[in-house]
Amino acid sequence: MKDKFPSSFYNPITIGGSVLSLLSFGLIIFLIILELFGTTENPYLVIITFMILPSFLILGLLLIAVGVLKEKKRIKKGKSKRELPILDFNNPKHRFTFFIFFFGAIILLFLSAFGSFKAYEYAETDEFCGTVCHKVMEPEYTAYLNSPHSRVGCVQCHIGSGADWFVKSKITGSYQVYSVLFNKYSKPIPTPVESLRPAQGTCEQCHSPKHFFAEKKVDYTYYISDKNNSKSKLTMLLKIGGGNIELGTARGIHWHMNIENEVTYYAVDRERQIIPWVKMKSKKTGKETIYRSTEVKLNEKRLSPESFRVMDCIDCHNRPSHIYNQPDKMLNLFMSLGRIDDSLPYIKSIGVQALEKPYTTKEVALDSIKVFIYDFYNQNYPDISKSKTLAINNSIIEIQKIYSRNYFPSMNTNWKKFANNIGHVWDNGCFRCHDGKHVSEDGKIISKDCNVCHTIISSEDETGLIQTSVNGLEFKHPVKMGNSLNNWLCTDCHGRG
Repeated sequence: MKDKFPSSFYNPITIGGSVLSLLSFGLIIFLIILELFGTTENPYLVIITFMILPSFLILGLLLIAVGVLKEKKRIKKGKSKRELPILDFNNPKHRFTFFIFFFGAIILLFLSAFGSFKAYEYAETDEFCGTVCHKVMEPEYTAYLNSPHSRVGCVQCHIGSGADWFVKSKITGSYQVYSVLFNKYSKPIPTPVESLRPAQGTCEQCHSPKHFFAEKKVDYTYYISDKNNSKSKLTMLLKIGGGNIELGTARGIHWHMNIENEVTYYAVDRERQIIPWVKMKSKKTGKETIYRSTEVKLNEKRLSPESFRVMDCIDCHNRPSHIYNQPDKMLNLFMSLGRIDDSLPYIKSIGVQALEKPYTTKEVALDSIKVFIYDFYNQNYPDISKSKTLAINNSIIEIQKIYSRNYFPSMNTNWKKFANNIGHVWDNGCFRCHDGKHVSEDGKIISKDCNVCHTIISSEDETGLIQTSVNGLEFKHPVKMGNSLNNWLCTDCHGRG
């Protein structure tokens, strides 16, 4: 029988490359069909179908070419032509061998297809994103599991739907793969993520700013770091705002959210904490107002258009899923819930000190926290140490939980490493622009009046005195600071620095 291909094609390398190519091609066709009939778009299916399997297909084609070239050289040297085995179906042994090989290939193809499907299915899970690179992603994954978005898939925020952003994310992610493989990654992982998709394509698929209305009531409980852990309370209305431009109610905190007004800004630093230039554009009239900082001078002519950013959700909600909480905030919460006994002398102060000490590993930290708190009560309050052993033990366990969820020494990660722009206590947040120092050419000032965003309607001091007013109360710091409070920002005492 005449050969259908040149004799140089009949060699083990070329035949092996042909099998690899055909198998890869078959799997690509199978996964494309799977994607076409799927109900949702899956980025990781696209990775396997159009990136991983084509690599094996190309490798197979290269093996075919290499085999042909090697075989041609062998024939030129005068070596005899390779003879392939003769298949005779009249021979029972040949027939048996053929059917074993044929059905074995079918089973292998099926298992390969099934394995590819299970691989892509696992690759889309949050567990894959958070645990495959365990050391690198442990802080982000732990914070994510304890966040309000713990049931929102990683890819839904970091990639979203659509091929264009999928491709962009994979291009920028290639360096991340290299960094992990060769231990070149930063500790901690830097933010903000430069290539993150705008919020309109992710956050606003679930949250619609134009449907935010009125106020939200929030309660805060504070404990002072004194012997009695003096307690005070505050209740305020957060003016969520937003609203619908058609109804003319676009106001409040979500006034910024591109409903009636488009806010563009320029930040000096990578973390977007120093903002000396802000432009507000009315979508109704098209009028633009530019506010410039009186403290930071810019040569605006030298700034490229790419340097400016249109404000969206992430500029305030910049830690929506990867939240590292401050120690005093968490101590306040756990004490108010009764998980830490607030009758233990100085437990607020000791708890914060134990959390904030530098430790080399998490294991060392958890052990040291236990020893530190035990030693404090044994040395300073031996009677309480004996009479409230259970309360001290439970408090230590809760403080250790706070550490485990918010401190990661192996990645040099904790709350001080990342700005959190919600509010203005631990980072300047709102005060990046609302500092009373951003002025327009006609003399308008971006207000720093607290009542623009919230109104205090009730307060209770450490003596139990309760004050209530629907018109709003003046904020009184739990620690008496006199009139000097007016000259300070929250971050001067509570900030990361």
